[in-house]
Amino acid sequence: MLIQEIIRKKRDKQKLSPEEIQFYIQGVTDGSISESQIAAMCMAIYFNDLDIEERSALTLAMRDSGDSLQWESYQLNAPTLDKHSTGGVGDVVSLMLAPMLAACGGFVPMIAGRGLGHTGGTLDKLESIKGFDIFPNPQKMQELVKEIGCVIVGQTGNLAPADRKIYATRDVTATVENISLITASILSKKLAEGLDSLVMDVKVGNGAFMPSYELSKALAQSIAAVATQSGCQTTALLTDMNEVLASSAGNAVEVREAIRYLRGEGVRNPRLHEINLALCAEALVNGKLADSRQTARQQLQNVLDSGKAYEIFEKMIHAQGGSTQFDQLPLANIVKPVLAESTGYIQSMSTRDIGVAVINLGGGRRIASDHIDHSVGFDEILVIGSKVEVGTPLTMIHAKDEATWQAAAKAYRAALQIGEAKPEERPLVYETLTA
Repeated sequence: MLIQEIIRKKRDKQKLSPEEIQFYIQGVTDGSISESQIAAMCMAIYFNDLDIEERSALTLAMRDSGDSLQWESYQLNAPTLDKHSTGGVGDVVSLMLAPMLAACGGFVPMIAGRGLGHTGGTLDKLESIKGFDIFPNPQKMQELVKEIGCVIVGQTGNLAPADRKIYATRDVTATVENISLITASILSKKLAEGLDSLVMDVKVGNGAFMPSYELSKALAQSIAAVATQSGCQTTALLTDMNEVLASSAGNAVEVREAIRYLRGEGVRNPRLHEINLALCAEALVNGKLADSRQTARQQLQNVLDSGKAYEIFEKMIHAQGGSTQFDQLPLANIVKPVLAESTGYIQSMSTRDIGVAVINLGGGRRIASDHIDHSVGFDEILVIGSKVEVGTPLTMIHAKDEATWQAAAKAYRAALQIGEAKPEERPLVYETLTA
């Protein structure tokens, strides 16, 4: 086969065979296909797309470009489960979901990512914890899953290596926003975990990665169809990201909230709790660890109330080298509230702008080499619908100095719309989709 003929075929809107797709990915992996040819193929796919069969073939070829986790020798007596989110602001679900599913009998080999654009990254949050190792070797990772029930780690060097090469090219050729390529990128890594079941959290709203409800739904349908066709029972939930999901946005501030959530300290954020339970329940039902969503929710509440989920979280942190002295998480130099300057109700929130404000505080990266200040961010965030008066604290800003605090306060106020009318409540879960 000639790669230029395969590119020409897709350029001319023809369907590619699994063998042609495999040849392309083999060339990407071994370096026999140039970056310019990868770019040309990505652009051809961007404009002419792939059907479900082509998407499945691309996903599996990318998965098989490197190592996949094999679980047979570990003799697990329960399914391997995971969750993936398309990214949001204050989306700290993974830190609770993994130990909660493990406490309910599942095994969770979660491979997570770093912040992307305005969205936060699970790995960045966990690196707030002193000593936490996000890159244990694959054997140790699997041993910890069997022993504890869950791990949260980064993508190792030989896990779906073709994806890393293709994504780097997409990033600089304006071909990121294509549902076929996004589907294959997400699932090649998730399927390499050797999962029995996956639940997808596809965000919708002004803080979401996808720009419209229609595109978010199309992505959810694509992922559910391709993953299920590939042997991994998958459900996708369309969830609201028109405001910060948790009561905090940052790194250490979100870790603290996750710990309070698991310990049952204070009141759990209702939005965060509902979306977490919805995702966990789908995973348990798909993995046949619960016979209904209602039963699953009761199991999940039980492991929270008994402290079992927190116990597993603490064991996971310790096993991955992290300090469990959580009162020693990084603290910002300046912690003080930004106050409302008018009276009324919080009617809307530009969630994306709040995510950008976290980056500008130092809590995210503008370029890949940037150092993250894990101590900064927002917490005690008032939700949409809250009634405020002049002087009401809108959020607590954690900043390294007065100048960045002032800039964050200005950005945060600008991200909120305060008016006389109380806004209508929005759904938290818009739709639940299966293949």
